[in-house]
Amino acid sequence: MTTSRKKREFLLCVRNRGFEDLELRKLYERLPDARAAKEGLVRVVDESGEDYLYPERNFVMVDLPKEAERALKARSRKRSAA
Repeated sequence: MTTSRKKREFLLCVRNRGFEDLELRKLYERLPDARAAKEGLVRVVDESGEDYLYPERNFVMVDLPKEAERALKARSRKRSAA
């Protein structure tokens, strides 16, 4: 039996007006949150590993090559081990 993992989603910050804690042109991992999506919000993880809600209009979805996804996954594992 094969299990399929949900593909990780990454968002690029394209706007931070009123949200100075967001870094322009930075990639954020998106976490699933159906309730937030209904409100026009996205849940993203910052470099501390904490997740926050922001307006969806502040981001655009990016499709990363598998190698880039692996590198980001390895970086998040190192952070959580520290």
